[in-house]
Amino acid sequence: MEYETYSAIAEYKKIHMKEAAKDHFQINQLHDNMFKQVLEISLKEIHARYGPPPSPFTFFVMGSAGRLEQSVWSDQDHGIIYLDPTAEAKAYFLSLGKEISKGLYQAGYPYCDGGVMAGNPFWCKAQSEWEKQILNWASESSWESLRYLLILIDGRSFYGQHQFMDHLKTFAYLTVQKEQILARIYKNTLHFKKGVGVLGQLLVETHGRHAGSLNIKETALFPYINAVRLLAMRNHVLETSTLSRLDQLQIHDKHLYKTMFLKLLTYRLQFASQLDYESGHYLPVEKLTKEQKNELKDIIKNGVALYQYAGKLIEKEG
Repeated sequence: MEYETYSAIAEYKKIHMKEAAKDHFQINQLHDNMFKQVLEISLKEIHARYGPPPSPFTFFVMGSAGRLEQSVWSDQDHGIIYLDPTAEAKAYFLSLGKEISKGLYQAGYPYCDGGVMAGNPFWCKAQSEWEKQILNWASESSWESLRYLLILIDGRSFYGQHQFMDHLKTFAYLTVQKEQILARIYKNTLHFKKGVGVLGQLLVETHGRHAGSLNIKETALFPYINAVRLLAMRNHVLETSTLSRLDQLQIHDKHLYKTMFLKLLTYRLQFASQLDYESGHYLPVEKLTKEQKNELKDIIKNGVALYQYAGKLIEKEG
């Protein structure tokens, strides 16, 4: 498939989303295909305006797109690394980043509220500038700077020189190790919403539009994602998806954690209303059978156990 306009890509996405939304891997493949089509149009547009790229570069995606864990709805989280630290290169790649953002928006991907997009100079830098940024984040070690570092760690090179992203991640891991801040990063991600109560009940929202539903993003997904990312940083694993990272890690019960996490992603597709980005993170508990509710409790408990395991390991070493 090849399209000439961003709106045509949006139409293709609308037609094929229903079928793709039945399977976690299919839906992420669809999103990747949409991004690829947008990128091809954006590159042609910028080439026509300003000529070829003045430097080798990579365009990368972050967040759920970086981890290949998108649902029906997905916003934008992306950046650019380019090699030559010139003013000409900066201007060119910022223009490309803005064009990509515009294209993704027209193709049905909302802008990132936090501005984590390649048209923002904060997320569009020369490789040497990125290295300085990582050093600054590590030395500052504030809640916000460590959050930015974690966002970058989930970066997945999507187009261009993939080794630029690998280099940057390796640089980040070595910096974290040298500065001995992994324990601090662990504390940064320590708090997530409790999903199972003391009496063994699922803790659903009690008011608002999602009353009666479980926030699986904050109660169930975060413990797995955060724990596995921490272990990936500790072991210098370059993979970005939680499932791929688990494959690379030597930990007890990793096959159980993989099964549980994939089941959770499947539940999200099966039962969340998917009316918009926010509703895709809420599971209406009344739709679940007794067996499914019990399985969901097990998934949540295992996620917490995995997070506690990662924390103990990191605190023991740090």
